[in-house]
Amino acid sequence: MQSKSRIHADPPLPQDQFDRIPDSLVILILNKVADVRALGRCSVVSKRFNSLVTYVHDVYVKIDRVISVDSDPFDESLNPASPKPRSLFSHLLRLMLLAILKPFNHIRNPGGGNSRPLIPQVSHHSPVQVLKNFTHIRNLCMELPAGDVGTEDGVLLKWRAEFGSTLQSCVILGGTRMDRHNAVDRDHSNPATEEEIGNIPESFYTNGGLKLRVVWTISSLIAASTRHYLLRPIIKNHPTLRSLVLTDSDDQGTLTMGVEQLREFREKPVAASATANRTQVPASNMKLRYAPYIELPGGMGMQGATLVAIRPSGEAGGGSRKEAFLDSAFDGSFRAAVNALLTRRTYLLEMNGF
Repeated sequence: MQSKSRIHADPPLPQDQFDRIPDSLVILILNKVADVRALGRCSVVSKRFNSLVTYVHDVYVKIDRVISVDSDPFDESLNPASPKPRSLFSHLLRLMLLAILKPFNHIRNPGGGNSRPLIPQVSHHSPVQVLKNFTHIRNLCMELPAGDVGTEDGVLLKWRAEFGSTLQSCVILGGTRMDRHNAVDRDHSNPATEEEIGNIPESFYTNGGLKLRVVWTISSLIAASTRHYLLRPIIKNHPTLRSLVLTDSDDQGTLTMGVEQLREFREKPVAASATANRTQVPASNMKLRYAPYIELPGGMGMQGATLVAIRPSGEAGGGSRKEAFLDSAFDGSFRAAVNALLTRRTYLLEMNGF
């Protein structure tokens, strides 16, 4: 008996449950991703992702390479691992102008033959190029491959600066050496002297201690003002920005700009230095505090601890209000160092603009 053949219809394809997630939730997830490389990879997953990535609000850009230019006589200075050049602002200028991300040649719009890449198709990319197609950035964090100020081994130097159209405040924390301390030995064998209680010892002025702190201060201000000047095209291209942070992998320096600072930056012209590609630092008042040694949490100690608070001259406001930025400048043990130094005697200094 001949068997009858049966015709079976293909089963319906299962619905992609991910397509049921609303765009607003996908954008929220992408905001948690933040890293510009990962967002670039997400953009090639589908047409939908490619269109949504540009609406991300929070973006993080890590600048981990610099271009080696054959015609540039300062090739070695472009390598973060090489010694710092004598001209600090020249080094930082090259670092920022030539800063790149790894090639994104594989990141293209999957929309067909007339598609265009999310990231411009060049062999290397500056932060301005990488961020070009992100049209709704609110919070931007960028990280340089290294700190800007060269220091000797064992020296601690950290700074944090706030800018609008010019410098608004800067905090510098430095120490000539970080080491482990024995609290028992220090409390009993080395009782605090009058100098340690608050007065700066005479040797601070005669053995180069004050000169070293001046170098730290000027170098940090040059680094901060150079970073600020080179952010101009990014701020111009992204009017939706509400917060901008530029730091480095060494966690040496941090430049921050909030909503009010960004608005001021756009409304007031930036005064450029006459001698370098950086923002001019205004005439400022400085408050210096010093301690030969302070103990920090976690069994660490800081020798030659120095705190410098800088504000432009002639700013209005009460003393406590003007120094409120000190408490939140650093985290962890460095915040404890700031609080310890705030109990020390304050020495007032004035600095001309440069």
